Amino acid sequence: MNRLARERSPYLLQHAHNPVDWYAWTSEAFDKARSESKPIFLSIGYSTCHWCHVMERESFENDDVARVLNEHFVSIKVDREERPDVDRVYMTFVQATTGSGGWPMSVWLTPELKPFYGGTYFPPSSKWGRPGFVEILQEIARVWRVDRDKVVDSAETVTAQLRAGDQPPAAWTTPGEAALQRIVAQFRQAFDGRHGGFGGAPKFPRPSELLFLLREHARSGDVDAGQMVRATLHAMALGGMRDHVGGGFHRYSVDAAWRVPHFEKMLYDQAQLVLAYVEGAQAFGDEGLLSVAEDTLNYVLREMTHPDGGFFSAEDADSVPPEAAGTDHPHKSEGAFYLWTSSELDALIGGPKGPVSVSSDAAIVKRRFGVRDEGNAPSDPQQEFVGKNILYAAESVSELAAWVGKDESAIEDILGRARLEMFAARLTRPRPHLDDKVLTAWNGLMIAAFARTARVKQGRGDDGRAYLEAAQRAASFLRARMWNEAERTLLRRFRDGEAGIDAYAEDYAYLVFGLLELFQADPTPEWLAWAMALQERQDDHFWDAAAGGWFSTTGKDATVLVRMKEDYDGAEPTASSVSVLNLLTLSHLAEDRAAGWTEKIEKTLRLFAQRLEHAGRGVPMMAAAFSAYAAGPQQIVVVGEGDGGPLTRTIAQRYLPFATTLGLAEERRERLAAVLPLVGAMKLVGGKPAVYVCRNFACAAPVTTVEELEKVLRR
Repeated sequence: MNRLARERSPYLLQHAHNPVDWYAWTSEAFDKARSESKPIFLSIGYSTCHWCHVMERESFENDDVARVLNEHFVSIKVDREERPDVDRVYMTFVQATTGSGGWPMSVWLTPELKPFYGGTYFPPSSKWGRPGFVEILQEIARVWRVDRDKVVDSAETVTAQLRAGDQPPAAWTTPGEAALQRIVAQFRQAFDGRHGGFGGAPKFPRPSELLFLLREHARSGDVDAGQMVRATLHAMALGGMRDHVGGGFHRYSVDAAWRVPHFEKMLYDQAQLVLAYVEGAQAFGDEGLLSVAEDTLNYVLREMTHPDGGFFSAEDADSVPPEAAGTDHPHKSEGAFYLWTSSELDALIGGPKGPVSVSSDAAIVKRRFGVRDEGNAPSDPQQEFVGKNILYAAESVSELAAWVGKDESAIEDILGRARLEMFAARLTRPRPHLDDKVLTAWNGLMIAAFARTARVKQGRGDDGRAYLEAAQRAASFLRARMWNEAERTLLRRFRDGEAGIDAYAEDYAYLVFGLLELFQADPTPEWLAWAMALQERQDDHFWDAAAGGWFSTTGKDATVLVRMKEDYDGAEPTASSVSVLNLLTLSHLAEDRAAGWTEKIEKTLRLFAQRLEHAGRGVPMMAAAFSAYAAGPQQIVVVGEGDGGPLTRTIAQRYLPFATTLGLAEERRERLAAVLPLVGAMKLVGGKPAVYVCRNFACAAPVTTVEELEKVLRR
């Protein structure tokens, strides 16, 4: 047992029994490195990272490797999900010096925390053209011993370059709208017309790309933008990256056809993909896309929800294979929880007549999901997939109906029953590790996803109450445990009864985003007031008044060498991108504060102008925000109509990405007027429910019929 046993992070706790003398990112570790003049070995990862597990098993559990680390280095473990500030600094270094990055990340530092060598996964000994970890450790220890001054000088130079940064200067004006057309053209050039998505293997679901293209489809009528989104959403939903038994999406596809996933499941992926599927359902009138979003939300409710309402972070890719359960030394393997053999499905499903036949239920299910007797999973170095099958939608329901000679409803019944049987059988398998920490930022995204879906469902007359309640409970959870009302400060992480770590810019930005979505589904003044308070604190702590945009950190922690400002919308969008979207909404709700918010919007767009003009694919969420800025946001307020009324349904059935929509009962309108003077004068018309459509705090004449509303929305 080492010092990591004192920590809360699931990732650090996974390494608490290593023979390595690990430290957390603490002054205790830094003091030891300085007092003993030893270099630091910094290992960064997260608890559901497959290759982090591999490196632990191969190296950190190895007594010989631990002996070298303990003799020559001070070894520090960091959970990148708890400390993205530390991760960003050293990831920037590794990417700049090696041309790539990832986790586990391995970086060697001087005792002053300045990096001089780094990489990602290292095998224990040389193989696959990669140097062995032990050889690297021994060589670094030798160089530190005989040529320390040169190493320190190199680290000083690199750190100075990191601090200088390479962000282009802000432009004098915001970009022109033609930049949006060029960004769409960049996506069109990279689009995979055969499989959907952009580029080749591996393929990551980057929902911010889809959200941008959907907005351009709505703003400019660009048909290609919409077709690229629809094709990609369908391809991901049919492929192996989606969990066809339990719901939700795996992290990414290792191949171009979305067939073979990397099996971990991340909360931020579920949240952003739900938003993309819900918006796609509205944009294309495609109910199938909405059902994918609901299936994903139901997975989150069932498997990733804290009893008190917050959402957990991730599920692992690795688990113990069913056949190894109960053995003395069970070895975890990737995807074991999700893979099937053909014989398993034969025994589990069979058919209504008992034995497996060509047209039995089992045969239909196997044909649906591309299951082969020899397995359909690709070969892998550990041979863990041999004879196993990854489920993907190999044939459509209509193709199966034609093959068997049954109607499509009968096929759907068979597949539905089989899914329940497979789900029940899978529950008997050893489950993947659940990372049960609650992160404010990712919860903000998930609140947005639940709230948006609830609004769309209720607006269509469906029961979205469970989704709305999930968003409300999560927001209340964060407010009770992560927000200090007296000090007006936010924390990032909650786990095992304890909240900690000062929030970063993305925690504030994502939570504001979630609260603004929740406010539109549940126009309670408290949600909006809290969003405004959070935005004010975010601006106080992180806004760059000189250049625009929001820094990731406050700059107060001296152990974080560089105060960085994210300028790439990756798996998670930048705080600046989300904040521009937030301020566009806020500035068109609260007129008295709009001027200051508008200045921040425009200053940030000027900061990102060169990226938007020349490399917009790298900042799709900022491009989505710029599309909203170019379109000009609207406010649509429905007064006096309950959930699912005809006026509300008319709005919910339309894709209106630039509109803030509120449905207000008369008594709620009066309460909200104290926070939003805009709604004070919005009343019933002739005793009838009415819709007010506004832009820049000027409203068209209220309408009371669906026909009048449709005319106004078309205009």
